[in-house]
Amino acid sequence: MNFVPLSHVQAGPVDALLAAYATGALSRPLHALVASHLSLRADNRAFVNSLEHLIADDIAAMDVQDLITGRADRLAAIFHSNGCSADEAEAGAEFLPPPLGHYLGMPYGELPWRAVMPGLKEVKIEDRPGCEASMLWIRAGRAMPSHTHPGIEATLVLKGSFEDATGIYTRGDMAVVDSDVDHKPVAGADEDCICFAVSEGPVRLTGPIARLFQRLIRH
Repeated sequence: MNFVPLSHVQAGPVDALLAAYATGALSRPLHALVASHLSLRADNRAFVNSLEHLIADDIAAMDVQDLITGRADRLAAIFHSNGCSADEAEAGAEFLPPPLGHYLGMPYGELPWRAVMPGLKEVKIEDRPGCEASMLWIRAGRAMPSHTHPGIEATLVLKGSFEDATGIYTRGDMAVVDSDVDHKPVAGADEDCICFAVSEGPVRLTGPIARLFQRLIRH
C-alpha cells in the first residue's frame, strides 16, 4: 500500500492522514506512525473511532465479493497495526509506543544511530522509491537546514519538541507537511528531540546550505 494523495482530500493534512488510517490505506511505516500517535494522544481517538464506525456501516452494506477482494492486504494491515487501547495508553505509554516498537522490531537501546551532521543522528528504517522512514535524534536547540520533500512528510515526536513555521510539536504530536511547505525545524532548547519520520522521498535542501552545496558541486 502507498501514500494517500492528501492534496486531493478536502481536509487538513492530519485529518486526511487519520482518515486514511481508519480505512487501512496507509503504508506499514505510516500506519505505525499514526497508531503510535493515537496511543500517546487521546485527542484524535474519538475522531478515528467515529470514522471506523462509519466504515463498518459501509462494509455491512457491501457485496460479499467486494469484501473478499483484497482480503490478504486487509489482514496484513490489521496484524501489523498492533494498536493499544485507550486504557493501556492512559496507564502510561513506553518511550517507544507499542505500534512503533513492533514496526522497528528492536528495543530503542539497540537502534544503530549514525551521525548525519553535527547535532543530528539518524537510523534509516526504510529507503525505497516512494517511501523513506527514519528515527531522528536532534540536539537540543539545534536548527535543521531548510528543506522540502516530494509529496508528504509525517513526523511523530517521541521526546522533547521541535518548532517550525507550522507550529510547536511535543511528545505524541504528529506534524504533516506537503511539498508546498519549505520548513526549518528547530529542536526545543530544554532537551534533545527524538522523532519518527516518514516521507515520500528524500530531503530537498533549500536556503544557504543548498546554495553552498551547489557551488561546491560546480567546482
